[in-house]
Amino acid sequence: MKKIIFFAAILVSCLAYRPANAQIHISLGLNIASQPDWGPVGYDHANYYYMPDIDAYYDVSGHQYVYFQNNTWIHAAVLPARYHFDPYNSYKVVVNGSNPWEHAADNRRKYASFKGRHDQQVIRDSHDKKYANHWKDNNGHGNDKGRGHDDHGHDKH
Repeated sequence: MKKIIFFAAILVSCLAYRPANAQIHISLGLNIASQPDWGPVGYDHANYYYMPDIDAYYDVSGHQYVYFQNNTWIHAAVLPARYHFDPYNSYKVVVNGSNPWEHAADNRRKYASFKGRHDQQVIRDSHDKKYANHWKDNNGHGNDKGRGHDDHGHDKH
């Protein structure tokens, strides 16, 4: 009787494991279309961009910036004007995982050599076929065009 219960438990755990594995596969799928036009080329999937020039992050799926202010991490659709940040002309490091700002000190140290670099090709300027949906209907402008933001992610108002 103990052997039957043991084998039943193993069978149930194996069945429970498969759906979890499928969820992981789906969450790690392609998200090229979700990436902004100013995102770096060459990545089929990106959870976040770390921007060493301003020590902030961009949440690709949430379409929002994450920056440190008054001892807390702020999530916002646009950066405050004080950043004077041009995402098309700055280096972005793709960081996959969750909540990379929780490891901000490590990321600052790890990606310090990218600060001040302006040699990264962005999706808008690529002619790779996988970025074709970025050319169509936006004529190379940022994804925020027409939503009250300029090409740099700043609020127009």
